[in-house]
Amino acid sequence: MSKDTVTITNNRDNKSYEFPILDASVGPSVVNISTFYKETGMFTYDEGYTSTASCQSKITYIDGGAGKLMYRGYDIAYLAKEKTFLDTAYLLLHDDLPSEDELKAFEEEITKRSFVNEGVKKLFDSFPDKAHPMAILSAGVSALSTFYFDHLEIDDKDEYKEMSNRIVAKIPTLAAFSYRYSNGLPIIYPDMNKGFTENFLNMLRAYPHSYVDLKPIEIKALDTIFTLHADHEQNASTTAVRNLASTMAHPYAAISAGIGALWGRSHGGANESVIRQLEMIGTVDRVDEFIAKAKDKNDPFRLMGFGHRVYKSFDPRATVLKEIRNELMSELGISSELVAVAEKIEKIALCDEYFVKRGLYPNIDFYSGLILQALKIPKEMFAVIFVIGRTPGWIAQWSELSKQKTVKIARPRQLYTGPTEKTPEY
Repeated sequence: MSKDTVTITNNRDNKSYEFPILDASVGPSVVNISTFYKETGMFTYDEGYTSTASCQSKITYIDGGAGKLMYRGYDIAYLAKEKTFLDTAYLLLHDDLPSEDELKAFEEEITKRSFVNEGVKKLFDSFPDKAHPMAILSAGVSALSTFYFDHLEIDDKDEYKEMSNRIVAKIPTLAAFSYRYSNGLPIIYPDMNKGFTENFLNMLRAYPHSYVDLKPIEIKALDTIFTLHADHEQNASTTAVRNLASTMAHPYAAISAGIGALWGRSHGGANESVIRQLEMIGTVDRVDEFIAKAKDKNDPFRLMGFGHRVYKSFDPRATVLKEIRNELMSELGISSELVAVAEKIEKIALCDEYFVKRGLYPNIDFYSGLILQALKIPKEMFAVIFVIGRTPGWIAQWSELSKQKTVKIARPRQLYTGPTEKTPEY
């Protein structure tokens, strides 16, 4: 009879060790090696954590080979096409999609809490002109802990609900304020008569005593981007939030850490890099030149927004965004040299053997960058957009962490390859 274990033999001394196998509800099983060091005196080495599960989770499932992504069992395409971002936020925070009455109450609560303490604006006044909105936002979120130092008992259902609603509601306002302050523009307050995504776009675009005509396709496009970024398992920013939260730090401090991680060019800043690269290429007649550079193994140049570390065949989020991108550009009548450059590169990547063989397909960063550009959102705000979308996932992950009583502070070990102990010279 087979056993639910894995046996590892050390060929240096022929000693064998047995470790239990834990089964997932969907996807690969794992080998529980939490006692590996105790039993063998060695650590495991997994650079980049490509084969390591650091926690148990009921939130997000990814099958990279099949191009599948689910939030709490719901396929991402269904959520993005049939539900709103606030539906998805509720799902992540409360384990299931809301009823009609629950969604209405959630929307009203988020709208009511979207205003921030007026004292927060004094912090923004201290930043220089043209300060990056991500830096301002990170500081603003961290500062919230000085204004709202309550409702920190994550295991208390009512306190968790109030804390999570508060931060989900205030992040878009702080994000919009960050942009307005960095550009010396007048602050636009939330409008109680507008929905979540419409409100954010209005705070970005409006001026006092003016009306902004926001088309439904614009609101839908940005709302879809929020949904598609709401969670993505244990990526860099989520891991940063969980690691900091595991020390029992203030939740807003943990979220501020996630913002810092999301800012990086290889994470939330990747779609900004997509647009900057398209601008660098400049014209359609230069595309072949850069395609050749991308294929040259001796050239460090690489196309931004193509391929993905997890998804090997296609990015399911990109499939959804491609449809929205096409609809948005058709309805708004968008046509530009940058779009033409993007379309030519996209066409090549989808049929050229070099790109197809290596899985270098257009990913979520490619399409979200083009959509945000079409929505006239400044490039420096692209990563900020992801913060808004990712916040419910960060909070849900933090809540899940707190419920796993056996989880210790994250403390990965290292493979030390430095010098052996040196003898001091006297």
